[in-house]
Amino acid sequence: MQKIPILDYLKKVVNGEDVKEYETYQIYPTAISKTLGFQIKEISMGEAKVAIDADTEFHGNQQGTVHGGLLCELADAAIGTAHSTLMNEGESFTSIELKINFFRPTWKDRLVAYARPIQSGKTITVYHCEITNTEGKMVAAVTSTVMTLRGDKAKGR
Repeated sequence: MQKIPILDYLKKVVNGEDVKEYETYQIYPTAISKTLGFQIKEISMGEAKVAIDADTEFHGNQQGTVHGGLLCELADAAIGTAHSTLMNEGESFTSIELKINFFRPTWKDRLVAYARPIQSGKTITVYHCEITNTEGKMVAAVTSTVMTLRGDKAKGR
């Protein structure tokens, strides 16, 4: 098994390459992404696009629209994927804040979350993430603060 940087690994995933012979410093795909059916569509240093085929049959709330929690998780996955490209061996990270604004309901649609940093520091990075539908309309906007962990604080995370 060859260990490669996270960005290189994720580029292989996006390009549809077989990654069975490779490993990286983070776990991909994550269990929650497999469970929900998230797909990494684009990746670059500090940025990511993650998509889902949302459907109220599987992701609905009591009002009959896609649950806002799914949108939060989609944004968090895009932000986490973007931030993971900045990690070196022995580093990890955790979200310390997430805020979402919902702009329009959605029922059955392909949703894409695009995350990018709006302020990057050595320890704290703030991300902006827009979730859009197939018409290109914004469904939700998210800001999140992520803390990079190093040394003992990163162990076991």
